[in-house]
Amino acid sequence: MAGRAVDGWAAYGRQLGVNLQRARMAAGLSQERVAHLAGIASYTYQKFEKGESRPGTPMNPQLLTLLALSQVLDTPLVDLLPDTQPDVLGPS
Repeated sequence: MAGRAVDGWAAYGRQLGVNLQRARMAAGLSQERVAHLAGIASYTYQKFEKGESRPGTPMNPQLLTLLALSQVLDTPLVDLLPDTQPDVLGPS
């Protein structure tokens, strides 16, 4: 992924993190509880809410993880995903 595509992906990850946090708060769950129920580490989920996988690296969760989070949060996956998609292919 080149420059602008990476920036777009980072922004997409941050918005996904915001959406996860909103859904978690609406469900009245702690980060630790969501992580436990979804089968992921608390640290991993905390990073997801920040839009990161590792410090400075945009999140890129597996589809299985996103589906588990969607089910735990009782929120359709489409509602967790940001409205706009980043250009991950770059110029063609």
